[in-house]
Amino acid sequence: MASHERCEFTSALGDTLACRLDRPDGPVIGVALFAHCFTCGKDIAAASRIGSRLVQAGYAVLRFDFTGLGSSDGDFANTNFSSNVDDLVAAADHLRTTVGAPQLLVGHSLGGAAVLAAAAHIPEVRAVATIGAPSDVGHVAGLIGPTERDLIDQTGEAEVRLAGRSFTIRRQFIDDVCAQSLADALANLDAAVLIMHSPTDDIVDVDHARRIYQAARHPKSFVSLDGADHLLSKRNDSRYVADLLAAWASRYLDEVDAAPHDDEPLPDGYVLVEETHTGDNHFAQRVVAGNHTFAADEPPGVGDDTGPNPYDLLLAALGSCTSMTLRMYADRKGMPLEHVAVHLRHDRIHADDCLDERGNPCRVDRITRVISVEGDQLTEDDRASLLRIADRCPVHRTLEGDLRIVTELD
Repeated sequence: MASHERCEFTSALGDTLACRLDRPDGPVIGVALFAHCFTCGKDIAAASRIGSRLVQAGYAVLRFDFTGLGSSDGDFANTNFSSNVDDLVAAADHLRTTVGAPQLLVGHSLGGAAVLAAAAHIPEVRAVATIGAPSDVGHVAGLIGPTERDLIDQTGEAEVRLAGRSFTIRRQFIDDVCAQSLADALANLDAAVLIMHSPTDDIVDVDHARRIYQAARHPKSFVSLDGADHLLSKRNDSRYVADLLAAWASRYLDEVDAAPHDDEPLPDGYVLVEETHTGDNHFAQRVVAGNHTFAADEPPGVGDDTGPNPYDLLLAALGSCTSMTLRMYADRKGMPLEHVAVHLRHDRIHADDCLDERGNPCRVDRITRVISVEGDQLTEDDRASLLRIADRCPVHRTLEGDLRIVTELD
C-alpha cells in the first residue's frame, strides 16, 4: 500500500510549515510538488484527490500549508505572493533531502501562478502544470471588496472575508501581487507547461488560460475542464485532472535518470551518491543507503554545510560500527553495559617512521577513537574485553585491512 508521512520544514521567513509526503508502494517514477489555491490548505479535497491519484500512478507527492495557513506556523498577514514562491522553493529543498528533488510542479488557482514563478528557482523541474490559474497575479486583489480596499488604503490593513473565512490583508500584500509579472517568468521557463482550466470557472475566467498559453514557450498544452468548477469539487473532475497529469508528465520525466530517485531500497552493500548542487553550491550531495536518504556537503567557506562532510561520514561509520559491535558483544556475554559513546577525531600527522623519497617524514592519516562505556557493575576485565573487541568491529578491520578500491566509469 502507498505510504504517507506528516513532515515539516522551515520557510524562508523562519516559520515551521506543515507538509505531507505520499509515496507509492512501488518504484517512484517522479517527484511532484503541489501548491494549493489561495487561502486553502494542503488537505483541501481537490489537492488530496489529485495527490492520491498521482501516487497511484507512481509519483511521490508533497503537499504543504503555506505560511499562516492550515497547520503551518506564521502569520498569514505577513505573507504575500513572493513569500509563497519562497515557501515552494523551501519545500523543494526539503524534498531534495528526502525522496528527491521535484521534477513536476502542480499549482491550483494562485498556487498555479506560484509554481510558474518558482520553477526558475528549482533547477530539477521538467514539467509545470496549472489548474484554474490566473495569468495576472494582481487578479487576486480583485477578490477584495471595495470597502475593504478603501480600508486597506486608509489604515494599511483590513479583515477580508474569503472562502467563508476571515483573513487580515495588508497593503504590502496588495502592492506585492500588483507588482508581479508572470509573463517574464513564462518567457524564461525552461520546462514543459500544461494549462488546465474550466470554461465555466466563475472565479478565474478561462481567458487567463489563453494568456498563459500565449506567453509560454513550447512544449505547452491546454486542456479544457468542461463542466468543472474552480475548486474541482466533483470527485470525477479531480481524478480526471490527476490522470491527465500523470500521463502528460511522464513524457518529460522519462528524460530524467530515474535511478537516483527510485524509491526502492538499494541492495545491501550498495550506496548511491549524486550531486544536488544548486546556484553557487557546487558540492552538495544526496546519499542513498538502503531505505535511508541524507545529505553530504563541505563545511562553510567551501560548501554550504547542508550535511556532514566526507570525513565526518567516515568517522560516523567507524563510530557507529564500534558502538554496535560493543553492544552485541556485551549482550551476548551478559555484561551489565548500560551505555556506549564513541568520540572520534581525524587529523594528519608527520610519521617519523615513514620517510618520503627526500628523507622527510610522511604525513599520514590518523583517527583517534575514545570510547566511553557506562555500567556500575562492569568489572575491569569487562572493560578490557570491550576495548579489545572494539578493534574487531567490521569497519575498523576494513580500514586497517588490505582494502582495494576499484573505480569504473558507468
